[in-house]
Amino acid sequence: MNAPERQTALVTGASSGIGRAIAEAFAADGIDLVLTARSQPALDELRTEWTRTYGIRVTTVATDLSVPGAAQGLFETVQGRGIAIDYLVNNAGVGVFGEFVGASLEAELAMSQLNMLAPTVLCKRFLPQLIERRGKIMNVSSLAAFQPGPFMAVYYATKAYLLSLSDALATELAHTGVTVTTFCPGPTSSGFQDKAAMQDSKLVKGKTLATAAGVGMAGYRAMMRGDRVMVPGAMNKIMAFAVRFIPRRALGRMVMAMSAPA
Repeated sequence: MNAPERQTALVTGASSGIGRAIAEAFAADGIDLVLTARSQPALDELRTEWTRTYGIRVTTVATDLSVPGAAQGLFETVQGRGIAIDYLVNNAGVGVFGEFVGASLEAELAMSQLNMLAPTVLCKRFLPQLIERRGKIMNVSSLAAFQPGPFMAVYYATKAYLLSLSDALATELAHTGVTVTTFCPGPTSSGFQDKAAMQDSKLVKGKTLATAAGVGMAGYRAMMRGDRVMVPGAMNKIMAFAVRFIPRRALGRMVMAMSAPA
């Protein structure tokens, strides 16, 4: 009797925060991993630890997905190593905090490449084999996807794009056995705020934030269930639902007041 074929998950932004938590959930379930992030040493540490702890195969590919062409390069690297993907997790993402008029255009374009274009390329390239293997996709969006975001206008827009794309793909792929989950966490203690330079925003300053480990596990379980959209946390669910009933102009003013520097 042949042994069951091993499954493999590709997780972007896997070296820390929510991405690391999701990746370790796969590892704990005996699923092999392809991990990608910018830091090769951080990825090597995870490979050593998880290979020993969970007895899985871990492949690492250090790359910066904010660079045009990097997502295509990642796909070609994985294909070149003969690895078939069963689970695709587009988690890598960054934010840029500040008024649109003064924020760095270069930083916002790099963010758009990472948050929107890289997931689009990876979904496009890996989808044929995911259909063949009846796999799963999870795109990590944000609670920000449901509303406009003054002080982080482009970031909120990138996450709205990801929600819209994922929802459409879920409908297109419903007959294939492939599920597409949009994961929309709220503010999380993951290092995101430091990278976005938003430590002084009222959204996070002085707040007790959800842990990356707990949020990541919630996302993993939602993906494995095949949920279409998952917002973790009762208050976040209320906020995501309530915005439907608030006039857009008023909603923008509310978010601006909540996001402004403390």
